[in-house]
Amino acid sequence: MGTKNKLKRFRENEIFKNVIQPEREILEKDIFEFKGHWKKKYFKNDRSIILELGCGKGEYTLHLATQNPYKNFIGIDIKGARLWRGAKTALEKNCENVVFVRSQIELIDKLFAANEVAEIWITFPDPQIKFKRSKHRLIHPDFLSLYQHILHIQGCVHLKTDSEFLYGYTLGLMSNPNYQLLYAHHDIYNNPHAPSAALAVQTFYEKIFLDQNKPITYLQFQFN
Repeated sequence: MGTKNKLKRFRENEIFKNVIQPEREILEKDIFEFKGHWKKKYFKNDRSIILELGCGKGEYTLHLATQNPYKNFIGIDIKGARLWRGAKTALEKNCENVVFVRSQIELIDKLFAANEVAEIWITFPDPQIKFKRSKHRLIHPDFLSLYQHILHIQGCVHLKTDSEFLYGYTLGLMSNPNYQLLYAHHDIYNNPHAPSAALAVQTFYEKIFLDQNKPITYLQFQFN
């Protein structure tokens, strides 16, 4: 993507009503206006909140929001040029139950209060295979502790990935009594019992992986 297109998208993000770009300083001071008040102040309803972390172009966020009009959906990504695509499509389709937030995920506990979120989707994250990069892995225990804080007691995390490494790594974490594995399969498109939500939409990258005959894995778990 050219620099001009990126700048155009950044400018449009600033005026899109469904894009929120909180300043890092605001989050670090823990004074973000919607924290603990998303339902009342933004969505103006009392419906469940579902997040997609590292949402990219927002394919999953948009599809789930369309299929579940009585729930609220928030896509989070730090890359504004990608996030723009999801926000623009949501506006074109008049999806009122979806919003996109440009932020770093390590600040998620500054975006949401304890027990404010019902579900978290993580779709095709960078597996960060190198050990020195492992702390940036979105399934690293440090991140999981943040998710546990903002999730309802019965809230769950969905992980969909083409990375056998990340799938195996996450399965390994499930041996910790802090986690409860609800479902896991190493090739959901060749499993007749796969949850429908895991098959409902294919992201841009997922289609590429499937064209390469790479199996798509999926896990769902809760915190004890």
